[in-house]
Amino acid sequence: MQYRQILEELRSHVANLFLSHKDERFTYHNLNHTEHVVENVIKIANHYQLSDRDFFVTAAASWFHDIGYLYDPANHEARGMELATSFLKSKDMDDSIIADVKGCILATRMPQNPEGLLQQIVCDADLYHLGSNSFKARNKLMRQEVEAFKGHEIDKSEWRAKTISLFKAHHYHTDFCQRLLNEKKAENLAEMELKQITKHTVETPEKLPKEEKKKKDDKPERGVETMFRITSTNHQRLSDMADNKAHIMISTNSIILSVILSLLLRKLEDNPHLIIPTLLLLIICVVTMVFSILATRPSIPTGIFTKDDIEAKRVNLLFFGNFYRMSLPDYESGMNKLMEDRDFLYGSLIKDVYAQGVVLGRKYRLLRVAYNVFMFGIVASVLAFIIAAAAVTI
Repeated sequence: MQYRQILEELRSHVANLFLSHKDERFTYHNLNHTEHVVENVIKIANHYQLSDRDFFVTAAASWFHDIGYLYDPANHEARGMELATSFLKSKDMDDSIIADVKGCILATRMPQNPEGLLQQIVCDADLYHLGSNSFKARNKLMRQEVEAFKGHEIDKSEWRAKTISLFKAHHYHTDFCQRLLNEKKAENLAEMELKQITKHTVETPEKLPKEEKKKKDDKPERGVETMFRITSTNHQRLSDMADNKAHIMISTNSIILSVILSLLLRKLEDNPHLIIPTLLLLIICVVTMVFSILATRPSIPTGIFTKDDIEAKRVNLLFFGNFYRMSLPDYESGMNKLMEDRDFLYGSLIKDVYAQGVVLGRKYRLLRVAYNVFMFGIVASVLAFIIAAAAVTI
């Protein structure tokens, strides 16, 4: 079966349908969106190393999944299945393939409920943008399209609330997309929630009765909590990046050290002119590794707090290093007081964010030293080897 050739013909066929039924109102569900979904399907399908048949099924379904909008937006999945069936039958495709393509198209209907890996791939590709940097732009286009068909503007808060509901109801089905997109999706959701809360608190305070205002002031603001969550997530990501950078330095210099110890040192007796360059390279690698290891070496406090620390609100119970040696009843007692006291709670969150920042600052300072030593040291070592070789030649 010439799957690749049929896919090329299918792509041209779908593109022609979009062009011949062009409607300026479709700012989102257009050929550009379909091409993005196809790209996402290819990315996910390649990860799972699908067979040629299954790859064809997911790619064909992604090309046809939204074509029905041009004919019947309310039942676009059904119309897309009809168009896909008509085209595939004209190419003498097996009924089993046509059935799988139709199943993948139907699975994109909201709420998504895919069955099997192929349907999961198409569903995740269709809503891939929810966990990507392009979400804001794509969401704006979607809103413009809905406004164009409704004939009136949609309030931003109303649209944002519906989008937040979509985020909370949606989840990625493939483990590949879960690992790749969930973190960014959570950030996009947190940012929308923060905007929604900020707008709500700005617009409604004068309308609230005094008693409700007082109750509201006594409760932790969701916007503040979202801010702490986003900040903590960003710090964690930066910490992971620092650890990865340190791992790269350690691995690279370990390889260089292995080569030096196994090859160069044996030949120094016969090549005494290489002693200084080799020692220089050896020292550089060791120093780089030391600073990289220091950047990732954990520092753990005593793990003990006292009742006085709780009463004075000096201890941060959100960090394991401050309580890992305490008994569970003592920790529960401290946490109950923390949750009952707003100032204590927010103070602990502030201390936690600050402590993360201090640790990050130390990590990146040590990493900068390691990278500088490695960068300038490698240049110096290469020059030393060149000079040594030139001296022998002369």
